[in-house]
Amino acid sequence: MIPSVLGVIAFLSLQLSDSSWSGILGLIGGYFAAPALLIVGAPFADRAIYPIAVLISLAMWLIVGFVAARRATRNPMATWTDFWRHYLAMLVGIWCGIAVALIVATIQIGSGVVDWT
Repeated sequence: MIPSVLGVIAFLSLQLSDSSWSGILGLIGGYFAAPALLIVGAPFADRAIYPIAVLISLAMWLIVGFVAARRATRNPMATWTDFWRHYLAMLVGIWCGIAVALIVATIQIGSGVVDWT
């Protein structure tokens, strides 16, 4: 749910605007919505691979939701709060890994990954 909304925002920012902020929002939002984009080397890789990375990320987020649901329903009196607690814990862990990967890429490549100015 959260990654899909973020992905739509990132996609729309890339499609509807040509300003510098839309590129940053689209790139960072795209990475957080579809972590497999990092694996295929976006934005430097062949664009034909991006849909495959998005499908892999979709499968990953579905698995995360399934695991969160299984963990939440261990309790016979499970609530949506239990689900969101487990889901957000995994989401934050994945997003911290993405942030670390982006920091390392920015240090190694330089400002070519994200032009902040």
